[in-house]
Amino acid sequence: MDFSELENDNTGRCRLNSPVPLVCLKEACVLGVDEAGRGPVLGPMVYAICYCPLSHLADLEALKVADSKTLSESERNRLFAKMEEDRDFVGWALDVLSPNLISTSMLGRVKYNLNSLSHDTATALIQYALDQGVKVSQVFVDTVGMPETYQKRLQQCFPGIKVTVKAKADSLYSVVSAASICAKVARDQAVRNWRFVERLQDFDADYGSGYPNDPKTKAWLKKHVEPVFGFPQFVRFSWRTAMAILEKEAEDVVWEDLTVGDQESAGRITSYFLNEGPRTHLRVPHRYFVERGLESATTL
Repeated sequence: MDFSELENDNTGRCRLNSPVPLVCLKEACVLGVDEAGRGPVLGPMVYAICYCPLSHLADLEALKVADSKTLSESERNRLFAKMEEDRDFVGWALDVLSPNLISTSMLGRVKYNLNSLSHDTATALIQYALDQGVKVSQVFVDTVGMPETYQKRLQQCFPGIKVTVKAKADSLYSVVSAASICAKVARDQAVRNWRFVERLQDFDADYGSGYPNDPKTKAWLKKHVEPVFGFPQFVRFSWRTAMAILEKEAEDVVWEDLTVGDQESAGRITSYFLNEGPRTHLRVPHRYFVERGLESATTL
């Protein structure tokens, strides 16, 4: 997988896809949808589709694809490589959604929750396959939220296609299992090759599982929170775990309309530049200042 687009700009989203097999342009196809990385506080979320002709569904099942969560990393990589070898009848596409995109969507003035983002991404990928000429006749989706509501919505979007949305679809339908493997392999690669644009002091690459309840992940977040600029772009700062650490470790903001009593308990933003106050410690200048050639001025 070529992640050069994501490596050049990991603040938005990028789409990767295989060539469309010629047989998928001629024969009725089944398409599966699944995601990887919905829950972690670190790294991107990846949505994937996988499709093949109904006439080759038995060939896909013969690969013994399964829910990616039940497979080891080596098994997932092996199965994905096998699907790549069988690209004469198997196709895939995926969207990589960066942590920054997820969090800014969730915390924007107009709220855009994770379920809506997931639904819209899945819908866009199905439409992408259709726009590429894939003759999709059936779609199977691993649900996000209530399966009945989600299925009704997708059926309205694609009235000429039979849509099935179920919980645990990645363990029920081989084409969804295949999509699950594509998504997980892509996320693992994106996380492994993540390019940190921030100059992190004493950087530690061992951040655990990336899930919010992992003590190692929490320790990594506390270590790499920047008191004014917050977390690296690798972090979903809208997650409750990240927000709690920001509340405790980052500098407070004093608003002009606060009462005097409220202001007395808040820290001063100038303490960041003068290395004073309770959080005083030597720190590497944030890249915002480095890129602009800015230095702290003690006298004017």
